[in-house]
Amino acid sequence: MHAFFEDYLERLTKLHQGIIEAIKELPPEAFEWVPLDHPSAEMNSINILVTHLAGAERYWIGDMALGDPSGRVRDEEFLVEGLAVESLIEKINSLTEYAQTALEKIDINKLDERRHTHDDQTFSRGWSLLHALEHTALHLGHIQITRQLWEERK
Repeated sequence: MHAFFEDYLERLTKLHQGIIEAIKELPPEAFEWVPLDHPSAEMNSINILVTHLAGAERYWIGDMALGDPSGRVRDEEFLVEGLAVESLIEKINSLTEYAQTALEKIDINKLDERRHTHDDQTFSRGWSLLHALEHTALHLGHIQITRQLWEERK
């Protein structure tokens, strides 16, 4: 694997470990809890955040950077309920494994190759990889804040 992809995988794995660390000791009811349950707040439960970031990461690395269709249905990610911590951790571990396999198949010399999204936007393979990393980091922060608010609620 090219050194760039090794570094990328190390950063992504660190984010995945942060997600697992943030959720592993929460009680089941914490995964459905929304800090501000109001339509204009646009906040999501930990179940939704993990499911969405998993779908998005798989899409940007697999579909867009590698050319491996996932069949992702984004809207369904925001409807998920009732997942246990074990299921969420398995999602994250599967992402790490998928990313490693995918990155081994991507040619470093083709990162500037353009790809079309499902809604006909165009991005390079490299941009897609960077966006996956950025998006996962953003939602890790959301998960960490949600956990903090859960622990401080009363």
